[in-house]
Amino acid sequence: MKSIGIIGLAICMVMPSPASSTENRIDRIRPDAPALAPYGQYAVGVRTLKIVNPGQVDVVHIEPGKPFPTYDRPLMLEIWYPAEQAGQGDDYRVFLRDGKTEISVAGRAQRDAEPLKDKGQRFPLIVVSHGYPGNRYLMSPLAENLASKGYVVASIDHTDSTYNDMAAFGSTLVNRPLDQRFALQEIARLTDKPDNFLSGIVDASHAGLIGYSMGGYGAVVTAGAGVSDEAVAADWSAKERALAVHHAGTQEHAELFDDRFKAIISIAPWGMQRGMWDERGLAEVKVPIFFMAGSADDVSDYKKGIRRIFESHMPVDRYLLTFADANHNAAATMPAPVESWKTSETLGFAPFEHYADPVWDTVRMNNIAQHFATAWFDVKLKGDQGKVKYLELSEQSDKGVWAVNKDGTRKPEHSYWEGFANRTAKGLRLEHRKPD
Repeated sequence: MKSIGIIGLAICMVMPSPASSTENRIDRIRPDAPALAPYGQYAVGVRTLKIVNPGQVDVVHIEPGKPFPTYDRPLMLEIWYPAEQAGQGDDYRVFLRDGKTEISVAGRAQRDAEPLKDKGQRFPLIVVSHGYPGNRYLMSPLAENLASKGYVVASIDHTDSTYNDMAAFGSTLVNRPLDQRFALQEIARLTDKPDNFLSGIVDASHAGLIGYSMGGYGAVVTAGAGVSDEAVAADWSAKERALAVHHAGTQEHAELFDDRFKAIISIAPWGMQRGMWDERGLAEVKVPIFFMAGSADDVSDYKKGIRRIFESHMPVDRYLLTFADANHNAAATMPAPVESWKTSETLGFAPFEHYADPVWDTVRMNNIAQHFATAWFDVKLKGDQGKVKYLELSEQSDKGVWAVNKDGTRKPEHSYWEGFANRTAKGLRLEHRKPD
């Protein structure tokens, strides 16, 4: 298994090298993008922040029959935020999937820009959590875009789970929800520190979370779902039943819930196909979830995994956006950098497949994700009821009827997806389940 969070076709094409960062842009908005995809009104700044979660279980070094070792767990965050003034976007230096090749990608955020502090306005926080392996830049198109719309976005480098330090899978299982929670806690603490750049700009009481693949798994647990007996005891799980910290029905798991998380997006969450949750565990979910996935996902298993979570009994509002025939990378990753098209000697395949989809254009999927994420978080975190119309849609996009008069007014039979131009709402399905 190459990784959790990777799927696609191995494409062995040699591209010119080195590439200019302008070829590797994360901020492209296609002419056919839906209405809420374009960047918002705010200039965007970006900074890197290291935080340390003290006294955490060192899952990688657990030994049978011995007390769990502990360590101070380091996490690197990339933080995007509304800035005082617009500037020329700075390049990001990022590693490819091989963990060795460092490249440049370009966006609109200005490094170390002065945060916008306008009449005491605070912006809702969104935590972003990558796959296994991944890094804090993997979902940068969505993170940077949301910051331009009035959010502070903190994307985590999960220790033991990045391209550079990929370690025991059990560490990802145990730590993913804990890292997500700690990022929220630490940013909330720092926003009250007058000497920190986050001082006074973050509303951590209205927080969102975006997780992809193993980050999506963590997001479901962070939403309140306790894991099953089967998952705790499985041979693929954390050693010595260390995953029991998230065991459904336990006081320990219940105490980890942070009610400042008000809305979650879980993209291609991994685990249900392996028995990660049962009815008891999913009944513990407390936060509304918007799922995104490809119908051909064979990593998280669309039918046996992702759909089963969505269709299970949960006491929360939830949606499932499906990209027809897309695989595991649907909606989440940055477009494949030019350098990733070349076969990696380290990996034995082209890193391209870690970012791309065989059917869908990645920028197109990014734009659709930006559109729905904006609607979801604006409704749930900002109380903007004007965005509800972008969620109340006919289930199948292809069955929507475009019926508009010459003056632009809509005819009674008009049922096309709100925010999508004529002939652009294709290959999508949006389902809604109300609390059970």
